[in-house]
Amino acid sequence: MNRYKQREQALLLTFESMFTDDTADNLCALYEENFEELGDYSKALFTGLCENAELLDSKITEFASGWRLARIPKINVAILRVAIYEVMFVDDVPASVAVNEAVELAKKYSGTDDASFINGILGSLVRELD
Repeated sequence: MNRYKQREQALLLTFESMFTDDTADNLCALYEENFEELGDYSKALFTGLCENAELLDSKITEFASGWRLARIPKINVAILRVAIYEVMFVDDVPASVAVNEAVELAKKYSGTDDASFINGILGSLVRELD
């Protein structure tokens, strides 16, 4: 299974986790029971996202000028969490790839305006980290 598909799985798990208090392990088991087998990268990414959710959300808030986290659509928050986690914690994923993949996921699950919004936030984050 390719990285894009595994990234998409982690996104769906992240989105689901925003609506339940279930554990990451239980959400992974439910996903596999009802949809398809999760890739190893999906599981590792989702676990890392869960463990660092507060930090990731603080980065979203920091770079989403004028936006409170509660006003950003949950799917966009989930996309941003995935991308920011990859930029900050996954050494073998170049920042440009994480940003591009996030924009593609936004086009698929959100909308064109949202893809631009996500690209802007991630671009600001990447410039600061360089």
